[in-house]
Amino acid sequence: MATSSRLVRTSFSPCPKSWRSHCHRTASLSTLSLPILLRPSLGILPSSRGAAVAGCRGYMEIRSMCSSSSTFGARLEEAVKKTVAENPVVIYSKTWCSYSMEVKALFKRMGVDAHVIELDQLGSQGPQLQKVLERLTGQFTVPNVFIGGKHIGGCTDTVKLWHDGKLAPMLSELNISQH
Repeated sequence: MATSSRLVRTSFSPCPKSWRSHCHRTASLSTLSLPILLRPSLGILPSSRGAAVAGCRGYMEIRSMCSSSSTFGARLEEAVKKTVAENPVVIYSKTWCSYSMEVKALFKRMGVDAHVIELDQLGSQGPQLQKVLERLTGQFTVPNVFIGGKHIGGCTDTVKLWHDGKLAPMLSELNISQH
């Protein structure tokens, strides 16, 4: 049987309730494009019904949730791109993070009005937005700083630009007022 490299075989008999939610989560995080049917004896077969998790008597059907979750992820990604494009200085931050506080204080001392998004105040969207930022920038930590639509990095990168005398000219080139 031809399989993709991301296909995972499983062999379990009737699954208890605790497995149903695990299997549903696993399916929703997968990148499968077709619904699948897990059968202990035959491996994984295409399914046409597509129910999220149906009867678990040796068979478990799981529908890939990637279409709705990827749409949500795409919307978050577009929101990040729009925010970064519309604001000269954007800082994705967390209120309790000392590195975020340092970067926000630096821009405040420079007289720069940065657009700050506090991820820890966004509820369940905060961690999702942080994952989108990681996908876009390769950086999972905060602060995540953008100047003129370009990602410049985190606290260390921003402070280094300032120490090297490169941050002020970068802001001036973009007509970002500072004092």
